[in-house]
Amino acid sequence: MKKKIGASNLIKVLDSTLREGEQTPGVYFDRHIKLAVAQLLDAIGIDIIETGHPTVTEDIRSAVHNIAHSKLNAIVAAHSRSVKSDIDTALECGVGFIGIFYCVSDERLSTVFKKDLDSAIEQITDVIRYAKEKNPKLLIRYTPEDTVRSQFENVSKVAVAAVKAGADIISIADTTGYMIPGSDHNMYDYVKKLNEELHKENVDPMIAVHCHNDRGLALANALDGIRGGANIVDASVLGLGERAGIVDLAQLLTLLTADYKYHKWNLSLLPELYNLVSKHSNSAIPLNFPIIGENAFTHCAGVHTHAAAINPMHYESLNPQIVGRQRKFALDHMSGMASLNYALKLIDQNDLDDELKKDILQEIKTIGQKGRLIELSELPHIIEVCKHHKHYKQIAN
Repeated sequence: MKKKIGASNLIKVLDSTLREGEQTPGVYFDRHIKLAVAQLLDAIGIDIIETGHPTVTEDIRSAVHNIAHSKLNAIVAAHSRSVKSDIDTALECGVGFIGIFYCVSDERLSTVFKKDLDSAIEQITDVIRYAKEKNPKLLIRYTPEDTVRSQFENVSKVAVAAVKAGADIISIADTTGYMIPGSDHNMYDYVKKLNEELHKENVDPMIAVHCHNDRGLALANALDGIRGGANIVDASVLGLGERAGIVDLAQLLTLLTADYKYHKWNLSLLPELYNLVSKHSNSAIPLNFPIIGENAFTHCAGVHTHAAAINPMHYESLNPQIVGRQRKFALDHMSGMASLNYALKLIDQNDLDDELKKDILQEIKTIGQKGRLIELSELPHIIEVCKHHKHYKQIAN
């Protein structure tokens, strides 16, 4: 039986921001930004960085070549069709991993490729053997595109043939975000079933899952795939990718660290990575985006802030420090005295009397009703205004 890649069966993460991410309409990263992104991914500890499809443009080819020669710890990967010319271009770039894709659904074979299954398998395995002969140390992933909606018998047959030809990884692609946990078409059952079929044929590749987010279930499906026996999960920064994108990298890494206890990534660099990608992809980070969004660790309602000030875990299931962030208490129309006291402590204003605090809190609520948060830098000015108003009332009386 074929030995699995790596010293352990820990989950590996493949980041596809520079490949799948650029399939987001309107997104393209300049070469120097691609290098900066790759270096940050490497510093975080990402296992595999998919850098692009080098035959698409000369600029992409140059970027893939540059990253492949940047002495990263991560495995640098390139995308490829099942044609030898794509393999040659990728190998010329110096990558250590090539992902080859080819759909084997009956419908695609008959209407798009005009081939029968055996002819398709012959083409796929010929390309895999060619790549392996060119570089025996090369890691090869074969993806039956739109895996989960293809006939399972086709997928199983081509996967076995691909591994015997030299493929190290079989990727299960939920290309349209079709899978639903707990339904009769779920990733857990699919991964488990495919693994069983491969074992019967005495082949034991690593299994990857590539989950799209069309139904908002990409992360749930990826975790379902892990439970079923997947070894590699694809993700991207901000979940960038075709249509609704794929699994979000920060959410995946945080869950694998906090809940699956894989302590192998430097999550404190995630905010820097997300700010870089957001800026150069013109993709704003949503305020309520999990883990990275501005409001992800911000408490607002008075009941929440009062309890969280005593013990944050009353209203948190994750410590923000896991990703190098800090919790905040919002100052707006929902604020209570706990929020104000917390903010006053931050600006070293701990000697205000209770009546003045009530005035300050009322002023904050009035401003908050206009639909905005009060910045911490504003608070000293609000204090001065309230002090002045209190003094003026005393004189008037």
